[in-house]
Amino acid sequence: MTLQFSVLASGSTGNAIYVQTGKQRLLIDAGLSGKKIVENLCAIGVDPAALDALIITHEHSDHIKSAGVLSRKYQLPVYANPKTWQAMEGLIGKVPLEQKFHLERNQPALFGNIELEPFHVSHDAVDPMFFVFHNEGKKLALATDMGYVSDQIKGTVKNADAYIFESNHDINLLRMGHYPWNVKKRILGDSGHVSNEDSAYALADVVGDRTSRIYLAHLSRDNNMKDLARMTVQQVLEEEETGIGHTFHLYDTDPFVPTSLHTL
Repeated sequence: MTLQFSVLASGSTGNAIYVQTGKQRLLIDAGLSGKKIVENLCAIGVDPAALDALIITHEHSDHIKSAGVLSRKYQLPVYANPKTWQAMEGLIGKVPLEQKFHLERNQPALFGNIELEPFHVSHDAVDPMFFVFHNEGKKLALATDMGYVSDQIKGTVKNADAYIFESNHDINLLRMGHYPWNVKKRILGDSGHVSNEDSAYALADVVGDRTSRIYLAHLSRDNNMKDLARMTVQQVLEEEETGIGHTFHLYDTDPFVPTSLHTL
């Protein structure tokens, strides 16, 4: 069986991604309640007790909310880089020592027949990193929580079969919205989140002939809309002559409803 995945939830209220092959079942982040993650896994036909590992991208609450709960309930190994472990340890409760594992930035790791390729992103966490998943020639790129998309990131994620890619906010909605200026400044800064437009131009640089799907992720509830994000990205991709339809498709993600389990 080749690489399969589902965006269990994505947004400011919580994030979780599921990736599997016939031999490995990985949960990336656990930013919702344990009950909701279990519910969403079951909705796509996955038994949470069959998970092989929980992998954490960074220590913000919308990525670790139920990490400790799930680890304790299912004796689940938890993987994160050393700085992230240090930052989140007091936030997720006790995790048995034998279930704690380290990942290193820019060092690939093997989970059964899935090769995990970590890469650093610019975000206001201690050492945030996201991942490319490789299996049997297929490539899935997960890239959210980025203040900007660096050339290094573009090189790492280029020509993936599928992308789960941040499209956090519409700049005008954010600027005119109710957030205090210091919060707006954080979101717009180099350690904040990528706008619809910036996401679109980055995607135009990285999609290739093998790309079949793009999932727009981490949409803000207050400063974005699904239709607006999709329209903005599609318009830029068309202007950049990166055609929608025949080669690949754009998909929404949701903060509460999982996407269907897709096979690459």
